[in-house]
Amino acid sequence: MVKRVVTGAHYGLKDWLAQRITALVMAVYVIGFVAMLLICPPRQYEGWHALFRNQLMRIATVVFFISLFWHAWIGMRDILMDYIKPTGVRFGLEIAVVLVLAGYAVWVVQILWSL
Repeated sequence: MVKRVVTGAHYGLKDWLAQRITALVMAVYVIGFVAMLLICPPRQYEGWHALFRNQLMRIATVVFFISLFWHAWIGMRDILMDYIKPTGVRFGLEIAVVLVLAGYAVWVVQILWSL
């Protein structure tokens, strides 16, 4: 008799759904940002500064980047799980990816709230 290993119901559904939702959030932000740039493009530094001084724009940009980092994490984790078989090496690479993405997230917040 073959023993079946159960990892939980719908294990991949949450990740699949997260990938789609984060992609949708990023697409909506990019379309809105491009539309805003087409309507009234900032020409100088002062225009860009005023654009990102707006609290709503800052929050939308942070949501975009958090979605981007979450999307990247799921994709990188899946790639590492598929192609890196030694558990220790894969775990080390996953930690490196998490640290880099967390560092980028802190950097984005620091840039946006230092304006």
